[in-house]
Amino acid sequence: MKRTLAAASCAAATLLATLVTGCSGSSSSPSSSSSASTAAAGAHRATAASAAAAATAKPARATVSTRAAGHLGVILVDGKGNTLYLFEADKKDKSTCTGRCAVAWPPLLTTGNARVGKGTDPKLLGTTRRAGGVEQVTYKGHPLYTYVGDTRPGQTNGQGLNQFGALWYVLDTKGKQVTT
Repeated sequence: MKRTLAAASCAAATLLATLVTGCSGSSSSPSSSSSASTAAAGAHRATAASAAAAATAKPARATVSTRAAGHLGVILVDGKGNTLYLFEADKKDKSTCTGRCAVAWPPLLTTGNARVGKGTDPKLLGTTRRAGGVEQVTYKGHPLYTYVGDTRPGQTNGQGLNQFGALWYVLDTKGKQVTT
């Protein structure tokens, strides 16, 4: 039984890695290839059980905070220190990342209003309703996402990637995309 579950977990992680790297488009960022490789390695470490739990878990009250990120400056992170991204294809207060996109780029969901963390402007923090009635956190109207290729807090492997038809960027404390 344990071997069957382990094999299923490995197969699910491989499928997720294929999905993430297979949907990668071209990018103006020279680190796209290494970011895709990092994403694949991170996806391999995922398990079917944790992926299933994340997909069915009821969101908690999210927190948006900040963290220094080297040459990117001070950027937005979630309550666990995971980098937050915007998707250029989104419209103000409207997410266009669904299905496989939302697997690779999980939306930052919340129950109720998101908590204002260190360095964030409460006037810029909001929510938008996704399909299914769940609330996604926004900052200056940008729906926020984490990235499956960031396998530990502080990583920015999604920066500048071109996936699912548009570019992904971290945000600064004013809610502007950081393109460097």
